[in-house]
Amino acid sequence: MATESSLALQQLGCYDLLGKIAEGGMGAVYKGRHRDSGLLVAIKVIPADTTRSPLSLRRFEQEFKAASLIDHPNVVKALDYCGTGPTPFLVMEFVEGETLGQRVERDGPLSESEAVWIIGQVCEGLHRAHKQGLIHRDVKPDNIMTGPDGVVKLTDLGLVKDVEGEQNLTRTGRGLGTPHFMAPEQFRMAKNADVRCDVYSLGATLYMLVTGAVPFARTTPLDCWMKKVRNDLPEARSFTPDLSPRVNWAIGRAMNAKPEQRPASCREFMEDVTGVAWRANSGSSASPVAGVIRKPPTDDLWYLVYRDAAGEPHTVKGTTDGVRRNVVAGSLGDSGSIVVSRTKTGHFSPLKSVPEFRDLVVPGTTPPPAAGLTATPRLTAADESPTPSSGASAQTVEDITEFERPALDLPGRPEAPRQYAVDTPPPAPVSWVTWLLLAATAAVVAAGGIGLALLLK
Repeated sequence: MATESSLALQQLGCYDLLGKIAEGGMGAVYKGRHRDSGLLVAIKVIPADTTRSPLSLRRFEQEFKAASLIDHPNVVKALDYCGTGPTPFLVMEFVEGETLGQRVERDGPLSESEAVWIIGQVCEGLHRAHKQGLIHRDVKPDNIMTGPDGVVKLTDLGLVKDVEGEQNLTRTGRGLGTPHFMAPEQFRMAKNADVRCDVYSLGATLYMLVTGAVPFARTTPLDCWMKKVRNDLPEARSFTPDLSPRVNWAIGRAMNAKPEQRPASCREFMEDVTGVAWRANSGSSASPVAGVIRKPPTDDLWYLVYRDAAGEPHTVKGTTDGVRRNVVAGSLGDSGSIVVSRTKTGHFSPLKSVPEFRDLVVPGTTPPPAAGLTATPRLTAADESPTPSSGASAQTVEDITEFERPALDLPGRPEAPRQYAVDTPPPAPVSWVTWLLLAATAAVVAAGGIGLALLLK
């Protein structure tokens, strides 16, 4: 790190420069101190030639405006900005520590548990940005700071896009971001980047954290894009064999070339990673990472409705592992028609909407087996002896028992039309007079028929 005497700049505004932290094509970052309060800060200065570009100056100002809009413990705060004079600068919260990129380059891959913990904090801050209509567009390990207290902070909001406003400074047809971590559609049209672009970058960041390898490394931007659109990337488990099937699947889904196949939000991404419901903190907690991963309820019980091969509904209950085992075994018929709920009378949802089972049914993925479980080839009713069967006919579940439930309409099959009884009065009794009139009419008709036949002879 350079000393104060070696710096060309000694002061900027009311800040004294103490040393250079980092330098790159987008400028240099210095450690500084406010001359009156003594507050340590990070000061970003753009290159001198960049100051002659109005677009670069606007983007620099945008970084301050975007960061100042987000007040969250997992996002670096913007404190001050000066866009006038020969040296425009941006003042940010100083974070003692290093970037994730620096740590992985030095120490190699992180453990799965720590990587998930870190990415959860990144999702906390990014979720807040998305809620405020901002898309980061450059999420990567080098833009994530880790402090000695374990708190992770997302930084470098220079490429942020304001979804609703006019802060998007990207020309049509131009891509912005870091090729290895950005979504393939962002190469061609960064102007239209949305939440799923940031989700792709989250998946790519987690990929590097658990493997120690940069995704799509040693490729040109064009080759990188072509590999991305073909999903031509070794799965994370090829580098880290002991990586859990769930995290491996979650990374693959987040990095899918098709945006519609990715998680639609940071919440859904974290649910994919952890397999449990996830909700971002409000940011007001004293511990900014408290509750990042939500634990399943102590009473692990699901109520489940499925259809057998004949289309008959069956209602059962069991644990998460029991349900997963039987879905993997195919013992519950078409997994797309299965609905589950935590309560007998609660809201029933399809498996793809439930974090604990989404990895088993989301299209385009290879479902991992239930951890530590053996698939059951067929199922039998809890109160019956096993009988030979094929498919999902006449069965319920091993380790899952039947229960009584209210009537429930299952997805995938239209509700049968309801039959309503209609009260109609019984027919009125026929009088003897009516019977005589009917008999006389019949006799006349018969006599006429006989006479006609004689005439025709």
